[in-house]
Formats: sequence, C-alpha cells, structure tokens
Amino acid sequence: MNIAFFGSSIVSAYWNGAATYYRGIVKALHDMGHHITFYEPNIYERQEYRDIDDPDYCKVVVYQKNQEMLRNILIEASEADVIIKASGVGAYDELLEFEVAHMKKENNLVIFWDVDAPATLDRIENDASDSFGMLIPYYDYILTYGGGQAVIDAYKRNGAQKCIPVYNALDTDTHFPVTPKPRFEGTLAFLGNRLPDREERVEEFFLKPAAALSDYHFLLGGSGWKDKEMPENVDYLGHVYTKDHNALNCTPAAVLNISRNSMAKYGFSPATRVFEAAGAGACIITDYWEGIDYFFEPDKEILVARNGEEVTELLRNLTPQKAQEIGEAAYKKVLSEHTYQHRAALLQSIFNQSKTIASQVQA
Repeated sequence: MNIAFFGSSIVSAYWNGAATYYRGIVKALHDMGHHITFYEPNIYERQEYRDIDDPDYCKVVVYQKNQEMLRNILIEASEADVIIKASGVGAYDELLEFEVAHMKKENNLVIFWDVDAPATLDRIENDASDSFGMLIPYYDYILTYGGGQAVIDAYKRNGAQKCIPVYNALDTDTHFPVTPKPRFEGTLAFLGNRLPDREERVEEFFLKPAAALSDYHFLLGGSGWKDKEMPENVDYLGHVYTKDHNALNCTPAAVLNISRNSMAKYGFSPATRVFEAAGAGACIITDYWEGIDYFFEPDKEILVARNGEEVTELLRNLTPQKAQEIGEAAYKKVLSEHTYQHRAALLQSIFNQSKTIASQVQA
C-alpha cells in the first residue's frame, strides 16, 4: 500500500518526543512492503537539529509553513491508499485535520493518529466547539499512542467509528545494549523535555529523591531545564541526541520514567523511552500508572514508585545484582512482546480487514 503520513518530524527528535515512535512504526511498515511518504513541516529548528538523514524506509517531504505549498502536498497525498494525520504536527493542524478527514473514498482509509490522546480528549470534552471534535466521525480509524479502554471509550463517546491503541515499542535496530560511557555514570538518570504537564512530577519523582540522597549522583537530560533550580548532585546534560540514548540507558544503576499528568490520568500510556530503556537492558523505575502490568511485571521486570519517597527507598535498596536482574528480565519481555514488528502486525490486520470490507462493498 501507498501510505501518506503527516507528522511532526521523523528526522529530528528535537522537541519531538514522537520521533522514535514514528521511526519504529514506519520502518516496520516498510519492511512489510508498504511505501510511506512522511510529510513534516520545517519548524522549531528541527531540520537544524536532525538526528538522522532521510531514511531509506520512507520518502521524507519537508514543507515550509506556506499554505499554497501545503495545498499541493495535500493533492499529492490524496492519491494514497492510506492517509494518516497525526496529532501535534505543529503547523496547520486544523487545516490538515479537516482536509484529511474529507479525503475519504470507497477504496482508501483516512486515519487520525493521536500521539497525545489524553490531552486531545481533555480539550475536546471541555470545548463542544472544538474543530477536531466535530471531525472525529469522518475518520475510518482513530489510532492512539496509548490510553487503554478509558481512551477508547472516550473517543467512541465523541463519535469515533473505531479506536485502537497502537502502543510504543522497541526498535531493535536502534536501541540495544552497548558499552557504558563514563559521562553517564550515576545512580539514576531521567531523560525528558521540560513540559508544564510533567514538571511537577519531575520535582516529586526525581529532584526530591536527589535532594534526599546527597551522596548519590543523578543525571537529567532533555531540553528546557537549564534554569531549573536543582540539587548540586544533579548533573544536567541538556539535549541528549538519539545516538547517545543507549549509553544513557545502559550506564547508570537505574533510569527513571516519569509520565505526564494527562498520561498518568488515563493510564496504559508507557512512554517510548520505557521500551528504549528496556531494549538496552536498563533497570527501570517508573511512576505508577494504571496498566503497567499489561506491559511489564512489577518488581521483576520494572520497579514502581507512587511518590518521591518510594523512589528514594528503591534506590537505597537497589544492589548492582538486583538492577542487572531487572534489566535482563525487561529486555527479554520487550523482545518477546513489544517490538515495532508486533505493532506493525496489528496495523497490517487493520489494513487487511478494511480491504476485505471494501471488496465486499464493491461486490
């Protein structure tokens, strides 16, 4: 199938947490024989902070913030068998949502792929006039980055024909165990951009334990934290490029996952970095959210904390042997159940089912 995909960026992870998610999904679809064109806007200096060159698993079309150029691209994309509009493209989102929803034909699929479903649902359910809320019934499928039954029910309540979570996963080509790097040595590392929906939880689950464990070494990576007040035992790394993620996951005793408020509220929303860290064999400590045990077994494959005090206690009791055992167990689980090949197989079943239905209708 020919697939047109409108997203934030597939070549740059700069202020773009969905980059590795897009890469893993698109690469796995390409390996199944699909042809993907990924359309992304030239905004937020992402092209200047690329992590990768144009990949061989899709055609990348970078467009300027120009409506006339976008109109020509939309005409081109309308000929695809599957047309996907992801949330949070960052430029002309409302226009893209409207145009893709109205590209529906008898023999194609139009899909809205929500990479931040909790935030989208909170917005549309608090504003009956929201432009996207009125478009939901026009899409064949709403695919979501996570959210479980709560998100499915909420989307159906707002008129979705079908809503299916396509969870984050591991890209085994890019994330794997590597030799530790001295610059990432420490007790606990957290990697995440500074966002209003996450900052309070970073203070609770990361900075508070750092303050309580002054003899331990903590590492903070991600954009936006430079002017944040933090304990002296926290080493701020700034933006960490994707090529260094494996070493950052492999080197410290443990890595921390902190959900955004909206993700924790709906549950079943593991961040991409959970699977990346597991794929590197890291010992992961995560804040609690409903559905953790759907992905990893607590205490055996992942450690779970409900507040900063529990993170502190987990670190005090974490031995090198225990950290290694948890990391190895998480690594085995993610390879067996949570790779992007597993997610692409789900997408293929969606495409196959839709093709079957279309053939029956035409007959």
